[in-house]
Amino acid sequence: MKFGYTIVYVSSVADALTFYKEAFGFETRFLHESGEYGELNTGETVLAFASHAMGEMNLDGHYQKSDLSATPFGVELAFVADDVASAYTKAIAAGAVSVKEPTIKPWGQVVAYVRSREGSLIELCSPISA
Repeated sequence: MKFGYTIVYVSSVADALTFYKEAFGFETRFLHESGEYGELNTGETVLAFASHAMGEMNLDGHYQKSDLSATPFGVELAFVADDVASAYTKAIAAGAVSVKEPTIKPWGQVVAYVRSREGSLIELCSPISA
Protein backbone atom coordinates (compact mmCIF):
# COMPACT_ATOMS: atom_id res chain seq x y z
CA MET A 1 0.00 0.00 0.00
CA LYS A 2 1.16 3.52 -0.79
CA PHE A 3 -0.52 6.84 0.00
CA GLY A 4 -1.15 8.34 -3.41
CA TYR A 5 -3.59 11.26 -3.31
CA THR A 6 -5.41 13.74 -1.19
CA ILE A 7 -8.40 15.05 -3.12
CA VAL A 8 -10.17 18.22 -2.02
CA TYR A 9 -13.63 18.84 -3.46
CA VAL A 10 -14.14 22.45 -4.51
CA SER A 11 -16.56 24.72 -6.36
CA SER A 12 -14.03 25.54 -9.08
CA VAL A 13 -11.02 23.32 -9.74
CA ALA A 14 -9.32 25.99 -11.88
CA ASP A 15 -9.79 28.63 -9.16
CA ALA A 16 -8.41 26.24 -6.52
CA LEU A 17 -5.33 25.51 -8.63
CA THR A 18 -4.76 29.25 -9.07
CA PHE A 19 -5.22 29.96 -5.35
CA TYR A 20 -2.78 27.21 -4.28
CA LYS A 21 -0.21 28.58 -6.74
CA GLU A 22 -0.61 32.16 -5.50
CA ALA A 23 -0.80 31.25 -1.81
CA PHE A 24 1.72 28.41 -1.58
CA GLY A 25 3.70 28.35 -4.82
CA PHE A 26 2.47 24.96 -6.12
CA GLU A 27 2.42 24.62 -9.92
CA THR A 28 -0.40 22.84 -11.75
CA ARG A 29 0.56 19.32 -12.75
CA PHE A 30 -2.64 18.44 -14.56
CA LEU A 31 -6.06 19.92 -15.29
CA HIS A 32 -8.58 17.73 -17.08
CA GLU A 33 -10.21 19.37 -20.09
CA SER A 34 -13.61 19.05 -18.36
CA GLY A 35 -12.37 21.29 -15.53
CA GLU A 36 -13.75 18.75 -13.03
CA TYR A 37 -10.36 17.45 -11.82
CA GLY A 38 -6.84 18.84 -11.42
CA GLU A 39 -3.57 18.14 -9.63
CA LEU A 40 -0.67 20.15 -8.23
CA ASN A 41 3.05 19.40 -8.23
CA THR A 42 3.58 18.87 -4.51
CA GLY A 43 6.17 16.10 -4.34
CA GLU A 44 5.62 12.36 -4.12
CA THR A 45 2.03 12.50 -2.83
CA VAL A 46 -0.45 14.24 -5.12
CA LEU A 47 -2.71 17.06 -3.91
CA ALA A 48 -5.68 17.05 -6.25
CA PHE A 49 -8.96 18.89 -6.61
CA ALA A 50 -12.29 17.68 -7.91
CA SER A 51 -15.56 19.49 -8.39
CA HIS A 52 -18.43 19.28 -5.92
CA ALA A 53 -20.42 17.67 -8.75
CA MET A 54 -17.84 14.88 -8.87
CA GLY A 55 -18.06 14.49 -5.09
CA GLU A 56 -21.84 14.11 -5.35
CA MET A 57 -21.46 11.58 -8.17
CA ASN A 58 -18.68 9.57 -6.48
CA LEU A 59 -20.50 9.32 -3.16
CA ASP A 60 -24.08 8.86 -4.40
CA GLY A 61 -25.31 12.03 -2.73
CA HIS A 62 -23.75 11.20 0.68
CA TYR A 63 -21.42 14.14 0.55
CA GLN A 64 -20.91 17.31 2.58
CA LYS A 65 -19.32 20.38 1.01
CA SER A 66 -16.75 22.28 3.01
CA ASP A 67 -17.92 25.71 4.08
CA LEU A 68 -15.57 28.54 5.00
CA SER A 69 -18.17 29.98 7.38
CA ALA A 70 -18.47 26.68 9.30
CA THR A 71 -16.02 25.00 11.66
CA PRO A 72 -13.36 23.17 9.63
CA PHE A 73 -13.50 19.40 9.25
CA GLY A 74 -11.15 17.32 11.42
CA VAL A 75 -8.58 17.09 8.62
CA GLU A 76 -5.79 19.44 7.64
CA LEU A 77 -3.32 19.81 4.83
CA ALA A 78 0.18 20.45 6.20
CA PHE A 79 2.74 22.34 4.11
CA VAL A 80 6.34 22.47 5.35
CA ALA A 81 8.15 25.79 4.91
CA ASP A 82 11.56 27.02 6.01
CA ASP A 83 10.09 30.46 6.79
CA VAL A 84 6.59 29.97 8.21
CA ALA A 85 6.02 33.68 8.88
CA SER A 86 6.68 34.56 5.23
CA ALA A 87 4.57 31.63 4.02
CA TYR A 88 1.72 32.75 6.28
CA THR A 89 1.92 36.36 5.03
CA LYS A 90 1.96 35.19 1.39
CA ALA A 91 -1.06 32.92 1.96
CA ILE A 92 -3.07 35.71 3.60
CA ALA A 93 -2.18 38.10 0.76
CA ALA A 94 -3.50 35.49 -1.71
CA GLY A 95 -6.85 35.28 0.06
CA ALA A 96 -6.34 32.61 2.73
CA VAL A 97 -8.20 33.24 5.98
CA SER A 98 -6.13 33.41 9.16
CA VAL A 99 -6.95 30.85 11.83
CA LYS A 100 -3.82 31.16 13.99
CA GLU A 101 -0.71 33.26 13.47
CA PRO A 102 2.71 31.58 13.58
CA THR A 103 3.62 30.28 17.03
CA ILE A 104 6.47 28.22 18.39
CA LYS A 105 5.38 24.83 19.73
CA PRO A 106 7.01 23.39 22.89
CA TRP A 107 9.10 21.06 20.68
CA GLY A 108 10.52 24.06 18.75
CA GLN A 109 8.48 23.80 15.55
CA VAL A 110 6.90 26.98 14.15
CA VAL A 111 3.25 26.43 13.15
CA ALA A 112 0.50 28.62 11.70
CA TYR A 113 -3.01 27.81 10.47
CA VAL A 114 -5.04 29.26 7.62
CA ARG A 115 -8.13 28.24 5.69
CA SER A 116 -8.23 28.17 1.93
CA ARG A 117 -10.94 29.84 -0.11
CA GLU A 118 -12.91 26.59 -0.25
CA GLY A 119 -12.61 26.12 3.51
CA SER A 120 -9.83 23.55 3.89
CA LEU A 121 -7.75 23.83 7.04
CA ILE A 122 -4.06 24.28 6.20
CA GLU A 123 -1.14 24.05 8.58
CA LEU A 124 2.03 25.89 7.65
CA CYS A 125 4.93 24.47 9.63
CA SER A 126 8.67 24.40 9.85
CA PRO A 127 10.44 21.06 9.50
CA ILE A 128 10.55 18.97 12.66
CA SER A 129 14.06 18.34 13.92
CA ALA A 130 14.75 14.65 14.35
